[in-house]
Amino acid sequence: MEIKEKLAILADAAKYDASCSSSGGTRRDSLGTGGIGSNEGMGICHAYAPDGRCISLLKILLTNFCLYDCVYCVNRRSSNVVRARFSVREVVDLTLNFYKRNYIEGLFLSSGIIRNSDYTMEQLALVAKTLRTQHAFRGYIHLKTIPDAAPELIAEAGRWADRLSINVELPTETGLQRLAPEKNLRDIRAAMGSLRLAIDENKEESRKTAKAPRFAPAGQSTQMIVGADAASDRDVLETSVNLYNNYRLRRVYYSAFSPIPDASKALPLVAPPLVREHRLYQADWLLRFYGFSIDDIAPQDVQANLDLEVDPKTAWALRNREQFPVDLNTAPREKLLRVPGLGVKTVDKLVDLRRHKRLRFEDLTRLRVSSRKVAPFVITIDHRPRAESDTDSAQLRNTLTATRPRQADLFT
Repeated sequence: MEIKEKLAILADAAKYDASCSSSGGTRRDSLGTGGIGSNEGMGICHAYAPDGRCISLLKILLTNFCLYDCVYCVNRRSSNVVRARFSVREVVDLTLNFYKRNYIEGLFLSSGIIRNSDYTMEQLALVAKTLRTQHAFRGYIHLKTIPDAAPELIAEAGRWADRLSINVELPTETGLQRLAPEKNLRDIRAAMGSLRLAIDENKEESRKTAKAPRFAPAGQSTQMIVGADAASDRDVLETSVNLYNNYRLRRVYYSAFSPIPDASKALPLVAPPLVREHRLYQADWLLRFYGFSIDDIAPQDVQANLDLEVDPKTAWALRNREQFPVDLNTAPREKLLRVPGLGVKTVDKLVDLRRHKRLRFEDLTRLRVSSRKVAPFVITIDHRPRAESDTDSAQLRNTLTATRPRQADLFT
């Protein structure tokens, strides 16, 4: 099979994995080293997957052959798809050639399980090692690791890769047992725990000496498929909080389930709305950076799934109208972070600005805040929203849901 055909098959097979961000890596370039590549800087072109997701990495599978038969996976053992496999040399050459043409900033490499977990992990690590040692490649490398592979093989991968990730696949153990019975949540969690320990030990050693060997400096991440099973958004977020707290993951990625060819009857016939995935990312940001709790975002006594019509912060504000309006000139930072339409950077600018002057509503406009979104929830020296009755709250919701969302609203 020609390399171009393999690339078409294995790049398409990799599109379902969302966890390919290059954020958080150590700044590194080849200037003055005799090598090539950089994992930062201008001039990096971005490719786009058919579903519109921005991809700045060469994102491929080593192979889509797989010993496992996970129901939700298009590359499962029983799937009727065209199979292909790259050699280590082919992946190395593709990465170098794409990088030299300024198409990518690095490599995201995953694989189906071939022969066994150890052999697969060995091949993935060998790609990264070859790029680093034989070609002095200084770009970003993200490897997907195999949970039940030998610890020394995962350690080898961490030595050469910027980030490692192990997918938990589904939010609950029940879902995993039902749709991927060959995978074991205990193995996945154990591998994550070992990675956390190795990353922490490396950070501690790096503090003591600059010559300490690197180990996955961008940490570890994971991905959960949303909508393939009956797990609620609250279930998803509870799993995420557990992963962030216990394993110090850098990111949890959410991927809306996509119907696959020759699908099992155990899978839903229709994909969940993509806005559900979008709301989970917004909720994830609120949990990590805005001081919200799961009970704030998805209270059990209200609903287990997030509101699809309004973002999670606005939904919380509408349920807690007694908390508003907030005086921008006197409210503490943590309260400002709960105002719909105000992001972390905007709040920090407001806190700094009010040290020098009394805030007016036009100051929000200068900071490019959506005045329509924020006006019902704030007080300034020249603005105060009228008192809200229950009827007015319902009307406010209708007004806010009629507002066309902007891309910048994703994390506000």
